[in-house]
Amino acid sequence: MSTPKKILLGIGGAYLGSLLLAVVVFGVARRDNDEFAPQNEFRLESWIGLPGPFDITKAVMYLVIAAGLTAFTMIWVAKRMQAKPNRVQTLVELLYTLMRDNITRGNMDDAMARKWFPFIGTLFLFIWFSNLIGYIPLPTNTEHPIDVLGVEIPAFAIYAATANISIPLVLALMVFVAYNLEGIRAKGVGGYLKSLVPAGIDSPFMKGFVFVLEFLSNFMRLLSLSVRLFANLLAGHLIILFMSGGLAVLLGIEWLGVFTLPFGVALFAFEVGLVATLQAFIFATLSAIYLGGAVAEHH
Repeated sequence: MSTPKKILLGIGGAYLGSLLLAVVVFGVARRDNDEFAPQNEFRLESWIGLPGPFDITKAVMYLVIAAGLTAFTMIWVAKRMQAKPNRVQTLVELLYTLMRDNITRGNMDDAMARKWFPFIGTLFLFIWFSNLIGYIPLPTNTEHPIDVLGVEIPAFAIYAATANISIPLVLALMVFVAYNLEGIRAKGVGGYLKSLVPAGIDSPFMKGFVFVLEFLSNFMRLLSLSVRLFANLLAGHLIILFMSGGLAVLLGIEWLGVFTLPFGVALFAFEVGLVATLQAFIFATLSAIYLGGAVAEHH
């Protein structure tokens, strides 16, 4: 038997043994759950009260971290480029090429790409960092603090600012305003509105009908941008929460936590390795497509 098969067999045996031990120790009886509420993991408790709706919460902390990482990547690292790149510079150059060639230049002409690349690049990096740090356990759970020498400190938890609909919606609104203003600047108000109707439609009735559909579809882009990002991050965090033990606590079945934990680890790796980057790429790419389409000669 080959070494990889032996390793897989050993892992499988340890998993089944742990599951059997958990069943023997905890039994199969179900216990009532009166305390754990999964939705509370995403509730924003006020940390620092400020006048109006400007309280400091954990979402604000995550936004500040993501903004700081974005500024660090685009300013601090950029000033330290070398002729012989190190590993950090190589990674930054790969990101730069992805944002410049695949996302920005792939959806608009060179002149427009030079103008809008900083915006698209900032969007991509900010969303990417927001998604990634959302999978790093940080002491943000103030609902279930840990007592350390008589001092209550927040428990570790994962949370993403982009899993709150308000953040993707604000980003989507920025893109919505940007591409509509760019289209009006390039074509004028009348020309931009006329461009919503594809060429080749001669019937006045069909022109009016298609115009209404296209006009409404522009507003639907707010949902396509914001809900896609929000729903994917929220669903990913909920699945990780449930598979990593939340489902066992919710149902009151202890051994179920041992059964679902490997799936939680696998889903965590999948979310960090693919979903966090993919959602940032999709948001930035759609933003570039909308900007390029707003100034295109034909719809």
